[in-house]
Amino acid sequence: MKVKELLDKIGHDVYSVSPDTTVFEALKLMAEKEIGAVLVLEGKKIVGIMSERDYARKVILLGKASKQTSVKEIMSSGVVHTNPDVNVEKCLSLMTKHKFRYLPVMEQDRLVGIISIDDVRGVT
Repeated sequence: MKVKELLDKIGHDVYSVSPDTTVFEALKLMAEKEIGAVLVLEGKKIVGIMSERDYARKVILLGKASKQTSVKEIMSSGVVHTNPDVNVEKCLSLMTKHKFRYLPVMEQDRLVGIISIDDVRGVT
């Protein structure tokens, strides 16, 4: 199965925040949308991703306050992405090898979706 077929099945919704958004506001969005991560965008450029794991490790365990911490302080940068024509098996291998759970999908420099390792495992 190709990534574009998976996106057709799960949807193309992508939720994002700016680097200056507070962690609290990002968490609120994640809770409202029932998602485990948000992309961090400057304009249309992906500059990072913030996940529940980032929050747990970089805010809770360090005793920081989510209302006083910005997303840019805890986000993971250097985000790897894929494109719609890649096989999901390749995505699973990439995600497993590099130990990340979310993979943005780009088509000609345009963000068209995001897939999770659970999405991929569900179809492989």
